[in-house]
Amino acid sequence: MASIRIKDVWKAYTTDPVIFGIDFDIPDSAFVVLVGPSGCGKSTLLRMIAGLEDISAGEILIGDKVVNDVPPKDRDIAMVFQNYALYPHLTVKENMAFSLRLRKQKRDQVEERVREAAQILGLTDLLHRYPRALSGGQRQRVAMGRAIVRDASVFLFDEPLSNLDAKLRVQMRTEIKALHQRLQTTTVYVTHDQIEAMTMADVIVVMQDGVVMQMGAPLELYDRPANRFVAGFIGSPAMNFFDGRIESGSFLTTEGHRLPLHATMSAHEGVSATYGIRPEHLTIDPTGMPGIVSVVEPTGSETQIVVGLGGRQVLAVVRERHDLHPGDEIRLRPAPDSAHLFNSENGERL
Repeated sequence: MASIRIKDVWKAYTTDPVIFGIDFDIPDSAFVVLVGPSGCGKSTLLRMIAGLEDISAGEILIGDKVVNDVPPKDRDIAMVFQNYALYPHLTVKENMAFSLRLRKQKRDQVEERVREAAQILGLTDLLHRYPRALSGGQRQRVAMGRAIVRDASVFLFDEPLSNLDAKLRVQMRTEIKALHQRLQTTTVYVTHDQIEAMTMADVIVVMQDGVVMQMGAPLELYDRPANRFVAGFIGSPAMNFFDGRIESGSFLTTEGHRLPLHATMSAHEGVSATYGIRPEHLTIDPTGMPGIVSVVEPTGSETQIVVGLGGRQVLAVVRERHDLHPGDEIRLRPAPDSAHLFNSENGERL
């Protein structure tokens, strides 16, 4: 196992920077997820850790060793790719053993490591098959098995579940998390799916435009987002936002609605801000904001309601079963203890 240190790392193609001075530590045995929209730099950062991309400035340390100029094969890492990268002419067993045979390891050691990895991943009965005879989930397990047999200090995952259907993604993310809990290998996982990040990570690193916007435990980011971007990106369905100002102890939206605030927020009296409230923190209440139901989406355990409020669409999630239809008038009230305020100019949390 090994810790990872990212020290003021920059990446530029020609003269255009794409990673801007990123600096954070990944503790030994941690499961860290890099998450953000497409083009935010998360895969580029992962590839720099792997040695597949050069670093323009700064340092990356694996353990106590600076690896800027160390070839990928000498970094003691194992990487799992989005497209599995299996050799089609080799069996499952041969694919998993390939890297060990390249290192001229003894045959009995190779056999033992492949057997142990196959047992962990439920591949024992599939060792004789070729990749073409496997499902997507089975192929991803083989790719993970190839990483496990190397007994590396660091596992790197580059959007490994993107090619799987929704049900299989849920199953595989559970298996990957269980695998980490068993092996305790330092893991860096890249995804654009914030649900994957929330359910799998010990620590989430949210990125945008080559910059780390916030780093912390999943519920820390959910409950106390550092800025409007993180608030809108983390959480599904996404947070609702209202522009306006703080006035007389409440929040006055630009549409003229008054939204309740926690008493501690009244210190920002007169400040222009953005009010954020998660869909599950909106309740149907006769004292709330009036609106017109436009869409009702029952999911079984809860119902998602899209409501038109003065020209904007707001999403509420309720667990109670209401007989609502498009066109019905409804009133929504935010829970003041769950409201978030962000600076109108820079988006930072107030």
